[in-house]
Amino acid sequence: MQRKEDCIFCQIVAGEAPASCVYEDEHTVAFADRYPASPGHILVIPKEHYRDITTLPDHLAGRVMQTTVRVARAVDEALEPEGINLVQSNREAARQSVMHFHMHIIPRYLHWQDDDDISIGWRALDAQREELNRCVREVICQIK
Repeated sequence: MQRKEDCIFCQIVAGEAPASCVYEDEHTVAFADRYPASPGHILVIPKEHYRDITTLPDHLAGRVMQTTVRVARAVDEALEPEGINLVQSNREAARQSVMHFHMHIIPRYLHWQDDDDISIGWRALDAQREELNRCVREVICQIK
């Protein structure tokens, strides 16, 4: 496995850095974002270090997307958001601090501001983070 010693995601894969893993298989790991923008924000990474999507081999790109879709379905079932955004952006221009290819699964919550206007916002985290992670993990365990 290719690894960059200073990469926090590689450290998570190696078990050297803590993470709330919700899914793991031979090629990928999915874990809760440490500083979530919304409840249920999950990151999916390949276990090997690739800087960005342009360096990711085709066979591994398919595995990462398969995991992303499975986990997104589980998050959708567990949290029932109005929608889910899948985002990939990890070059310097995206202001990412980790240069290891990763997918974001971001539940989307809508709220009405008035009768004619709708905007996207993030609802407050209702439950403790560990309770949320436990809930998502339970649903994701059903897809293994």
